[in-house]
Amino acid sequence: MTRISNDAEFRKVLDGLEPVRQRQVAARFVENVLVLCSDERLASVLRIAASSESSQEELAEALKTARATTFACHTRCGSEGDWSEQAGYFVARAATAALTPIGQMPSGPAWQAALSSRMAQTSQSIVSGDDIAGQESNQQYQILSEFLDS
Repeated sequence: MTRISNDAEFRKVLDGLEPVRQRQVAARFVENVLVLCSDERLASVLRIAASSESSQEELAEALKTARATTFACHTRCGSEGDWSEQAGYFVARAATAALTPIGQMPSGPAWQAALSSRMAQTSQSIVSGDDIAGQESNQQYQILSEFLDS
């Protein structure tokens, strides 16, 4: 059984994954925080991201939808900085990262999806007053470990 316990190990493993597997595990990171976004389009986007059978055309269309969702969520956040909407914005950014081809994102799509998912939890922590943001990293380590072992 694979055991990942810190960001250095986490990132090293992510960087070593093939592009399809990076996309698939990134989709799992986003699924873990999907409840923080009210935009229903992301669920279908994530199904496409998670599938090894998705065509390049489906992936390109899903990326367009994820980008449109990111824009819509950013607009809903507004100048007042509604933290619930901000959480949704970061979930949409994570989905966009998951679908972005390797090489178009300097830090890699899976790592960027992980960071945006963590930011979504941080935003939600501000709303709820509960300090749950740090738990997201540990959940991601577990998600990646289970992914590698499956």
